[in-house]
Amino acid sequence: MARSLLLILLIAMAVAGGLVWFDHLNVIDIKTTLAPVYKFLGIQGRSQLPAAEGEIINLDAERLAVRLEALDLQAKELEKNAAEIAAQRTQIEQMAAEIETRQQGLDEREKSMTATEELGAVRNKNVEQIAKYLAGIPPESAVANLLALDDQYAIDILRKVEELAQAAGTASIVSFWFSLMPPERAADLQRKMIERPD
Repeated sequence: MARSLLLILLIAMAVAGGLVWFDHLNVIDIKTTLAPVYKFLGIQGRSQLPAAEGEIINLDAERLAVRLEALDLQAKELEKNAAEIAAQRTQIEQMAAEIETRQQGLDEREKSMTATEELGAVRNKNVEQIAKYLAGIPPESAVANLLALDDQYAIDILRKVEELAQAAGTASIVSFWFSLMPPERAADLQRKMIERPD
């Protein structure tokens, strides 16, 4: 007897589960019948559009409504993804603009450094030429010319004369030029040469 009751109970449960599942798949429509059971169990049952007076519930229409709802959810998800992609695109464009601005700054800095190096090379060449001229004239005239120059120019020329003498393997005339200068100016130039190494 107990086995029979257990089997009947299992069959009833299988039938009920099948009915719920077929209702979920929209094969049959028993929402109104299952609504009290769902309410008793505290489960939110599937909603059904209210039928107008005299209207017959059409399962195909309900399936279509479910599909339209799914399509609506999918469209909202696509809109959300499109908004995220647009935001990422804007961010990437901002980063690209920032990189381009930095690249332009680097290009300008490189041009400025190249121009500065070119000016430095021209200045160095001019200083070397003047150093050769002064080394070839009498020391008194060379010292007079050096004293007429600004300190930095005079220091650059003195260093270039020293460099040329070392390259040629000869004695430098710079120390003799210092001896011909007024002591205060010679000391000032020597102090500046020490404070600002080449």
